[in-house]
Amino acid sequence: MTAAELPYVALEGHGLRLEPYEPAHLPGLTAALGRPEVFAGGWGGGPAGARSGDDFAAWLPTYLPIGRAHVYVIRDAARTIIGTSTILDLAPAAESAHIGYTAYSPEQWGSSVNPAAKLLLLGHLFDHGYGRVKLQADVRNARSRAGIEKLGAQFEGVARRDQPRADGSWRDAAVYSILIDEWPAARAGLLHRLG
Repeated sequence: MTAAELPYVALEGHGLRLEPYEPAHLPGLTAALGRPEVFAGGWGGGPAGARSGDDFAAWLPTYLPIGRAHVYVIRDAARTIIGTSTILDLAPAAESAHIGYTAYSPEQWGSSVNPAAKLLLLGHLFDHGYGRVKLQADVRNARSRAGIEKLGAQFEGVARRDQPRADGSWRDAAVYSILIDEWPAARAGLLHRLG
């Protein structure tokens, strides 16, 4: 069976609003993510890729797969931009997709933001017939890997020499997935975490 065409629309719930990316979001994304600690775990190519201010605003559209994927900007209940995440590698015939390019402002780390955002994104995919959603992180990024595992994702292995880091070294990616058969339990776990 083939998954349905995935609408690129705003998603809202659990105190968040995920909006399709627009250039007007750049100042908010710069304030939320243009900080060294966001890059320290591997986002944006790692610490050597850290950017801020105008340099970050010029770089971000070259980094995110804008126009090739569903890039979302994440706002909190006060409508402040607090992060971004992307649905990419959409393969409707294979019922497969990938959630990646996720980053949040450091003030949101360890909060309910990641489970809430992933609940919206995963639900959007599974509701449209996707059967496998991949998530991955740099093998060195223990915080992101723990966050993915807490979503209920299953570890599949390590994709070696997956992509270059900003310092010229090569990243190995820890690959995880959630399958449609696992979604009810993962969804229940996320809802429980959100209270």
